[in-house]
Amino acid sequence: MSGQAVHYLLLVVGVLGSVACYTAVHRLFAPPPEDSANDLTKLAKNEVGMSTAFSALNPNGSLLDRLDLFLLRTLHLDVKLEELHMMMGRPAKPTPLEMLRFKEMLGAGGALFFWFMTGSLVMGAFGLIGFFIPETLFMSKVRARQAAIMKSFPSFVDLTALTIEAGLDYMTAIERILKNSKKPSELEVELQKMISEVQLGYTRKDALKRFAMRTGIQEIRSFVGLIIQSDDLGTSLVELLRNYATDMRFRRLNKAEKLAAQASTKMLIPLFIFIFPTVFILMLAPMMKQLVQGGLGF
Repeated sequence: MSGQAVHYLLLVVGVLGSVACYTAVHRLFAPPPEDSANDLTKLAKNEVGMSTAFSALNPNGSLLDRLDLFLLRTLHLDVKLEELHMMMGRPAKPTPLEMLRFKEMLGAGGALFFWFMTGSLVMGAFGLIGFFIPETLFMSKVRARQAAIMKSFPSFVDLTALTIEAGLDYMTAIERILKNSKKPSELEVELQKMISEVQLGYTRKDALKRFAMRTGIQEIRSFVGLIIQSDDLGTSLVELLRNYATDMRFRRLNKAEKLAAQASTKMLIPLFIFIFPTVFILMLAPMMKQLVQGGLGF
């Protein structure tokens, strides 16, 4: 074995040893998790996990199954992938297992690409960064869905306040709004899931928290918090919702004004890249042509 190969081998062993030591110390001194029934994280772990999407994996099965289980347990990806899939709206494709396999495929492909291009195993290890690239793609889908939910959320809050003011409780008001909807939006689909959970036996508080957890939107968390606070303290929900709707419209107006103020600055990038070079070419082309053909004439 050459000296260069030994050097790379020792480097890899040192990196892996450092990671192993850090993991061992972190797990040794990590504080125990708090046992809180009101914690959204605990609700997520009760709803998602390896008992659902990853229950088909066999610890004594194929090499791919064992690799999947090793990554899930080592990197704690089971709940994370389930939560991403949940906030994407639980589409049929991709499933959490397919999301994990996609990450593995890009990680292995990136490592092979870097190793083939450089001929170095150390550089090939850097290609494993491809394992984390799919999370960006999944989060883009989550943000697009959250934007679709927020598009109809302000009008929903106003309708809820009006319906409650007419004498209905908030669950009946939400059901009435859903019945009058012709084409369900993303928000209404999630609200229908919340109503179904209450009908199946969940408490209203848990159903509301699961609704906020599935969307992952701060405004909806605040909306759920207002309803729970009104239930616990017996305060008027109509006034709370009206004040919340007013505050939300004010924040949306401020956000629109901020984006409008940033538009002039963002326009500088296409101006410098596309428009200014074209103008300079049109202005200087005749001058450059005369200079090449025999001078400017003065």
